Amino acid sequence: MDNPLTSPSDYETFIYHLPNYYPFIKYSSLIYIPLGNSFGKCTGLVVFAKDIVLCVQEFLNFELGLIEGYSYEVTLFPDSEKSLLSAKDYCRTAYPDKNKEYWYDSFPHPNDPTLAATHPHHKHIPPDIKHHRIIAPDLTFTAPNLPFIIEEIAAKWNLEH
Repeated sequence: MDNPLTSPSDYETFIYHLPNYYPFIKYSSLIYIPLGNSFGKCTGLVVFAKDIVLCVQEFLNFELGLIEGYSYEVTLFPDSEKSLLSAKDYCRTAYPDKNKEYWYDSFPHPNDPTLAATHPHHKHIPPDIKHHRIIAPDLTFTAPNLPFIIEEIAAKWNLEH
């Protein structure tokens, strides 16, 4: 897969075709929202087999070919097939009783020396998921992160390719 951070239309094609590359994706509401000629955001959710949900928010700069900021949250949602999830509602931080497995974000924590190796990329994991952070060497601002995260989900929950 070529790097789609070269233009908004390339990125739209990339996100809209993710279910073609990953057959264990049951549903995707990912959309690209232009915020200017060379800027935009990708937002929505991806529902996988085994009731796994990935909430996505990315801020994209095609002029520089960068993801300027992101948040990727992985949760378990029982009966996701029975209720069509609204990304606007479900992906909010304050959604009630959300079963968060882990999340990635690019919010910098310069005072945490354990994260320096991949600053600002890091992963929040249990226990104390809000404060327990580890390095995220596979995330970047210069290429799409979604293939890595989707493959990580597939490996963790033994999803069929």
